[in-house]
Amino acid sequence: MLFDLRTYRTCPGTIRKQLDLYAKSGFDAQRRHLGDPLFYGTVETGDVNSYVHLWQYKNAADREARRAALYQDADWRAYREAGAELGYQTEQQNTLLRAASFWTPPSNK
Repeated sequence: MLFDLRTYRTCPGTIRKQLDLYAKSGFDAQRRHLGDPLFYGTVETGDVNSYVHLWQYKNAADREARRAALYQDADWRAYREAGAELGYQTEQQNTLLRAASFWTPPSNK
């Protein structure tokens, strides 16, 4: 099992606008290809201009194939272009994680 933890930072005062844009234009397109995230939310302490999401994949090949399909989706590309034009996001960090042998992940329904 492979997990993809993504952290995005936004310009101060724009996180709500970024999340509204994603909810309207990006979430459904992303879910079509990646499934439902295990978690999607905002940071409450520390860098409060950040939001995170966590995705689950069978392995690196599964992640690569699903993300390749995502970037072929016209709705996803339109969302990315709109986001780039608005410039709310300032940083992105991706962390790929493997589960410890004793931990069983929740099912991704």
